[in-house]
Amino acid sequence: MQAHSWSWQNHNISYVRVSAPSNGSPPGRAVVCVHGFGASKGHWRHNLNALASDADVYAIDLLGFGASAKPPSQLKGEAPSHGSVRYCFDLWAAQVADFTEQVINHDQGRTSAIQLIGNSIGGVVALNAARLLQERGTPARQVLLIDCAQRELDLKRLAEQPWTAQLGRPLLMALVRQRWLIGSLFRLLARPAVVRQVLQQAYPSGGHVDDALVELLVQPSRDPGASESFRGFVNLFDDWLAPQLLEQVQAPVRMLWGEADPWEPVAEAQRWQRSFPCIQDLRVLPGLGHCPHDEAPEQVNPILQQWLALGWG
Repeated sequence: MQAHSWSWQNHNISYVRVSAPSNGSPPGRAVVCVHGFGASKGHWRHNLNALASDADVYAIDLLGFGASAKPPSQLKGEAPSHGSVRYCFDLWAAQVADFTEQVINHDQGRTSAIQLIGNSIGGVVALNAARLLQERGTPARQVLLIDCAQRELDLKRLAEQPWTAQLGRPLLMALVRQRWLIGSLFRLLARPAVVRQVLQQAYPSGGHVDDALVELLVQPSRDPGASESFRGFVNLFDDWLAPQLLEQVQAPVRMLWGEADPWEPVAEAQRWQRSFPCIQDLRVLPGLGHCPHDEAPEQVNPILQQWLALGWG
């Protein structure tokens, strides 16, 4: 699958496209897949072809990840350096929203009907991009969330944490600003053996945890500046939470969840479903973890195909 490049705010962005059959779906339909933290467009390796039966399907590397540019991070209170960016959900959402307008609409030769799919933090990005597109007058047709990040370390959720965590938060916030510490931690976590251990937690069934997946996740960490998006992300202590966006997004939202997700409890997703009218469905997949689309695509792809068909209406 050939990767393409797009220049966005003077940064190179990498993405892939799988086109719908020329004699198949009506023109002007597109699906954008947004990966989670530490992943890339390749994390949709088992999904893109299956989802392209009724629409062109794109998977994009967020700025700082995959084969996209990895500019220096600029935290709140820091003076900007040459080319630095503030990694945050508004930045990534603007990237996705601009991508739909500058790349997809150009490919289609018309304003396209868009559906968004996001896994983990990609779910928050997708919701925020839907909010932006809504404000711009070109709303997404639907947002599909796969184990959307709940971001329990955000300061807005601090009261839910144990008192020891609350007391230690100022020290934690001071430490993770330090590049020397983040660089050391990043190099430790980016080792193949550590990545495989994390995958064994994230994919409890063990499905599709292979050398190709480990290399897919490790390879971008070798790029110059790779630790900068990591530094930016771990300093997002006050940014969008999914419930804030679910209050604003008018497009239908459907959620898919691995019941055995070790990091994002399904009970919270069930609370969202009860609380936000935009959520049309929640499917829970027994025995699967944080990335069910890659762990068990044979189960997930038919659900996504069904939901996308509903979105085209």
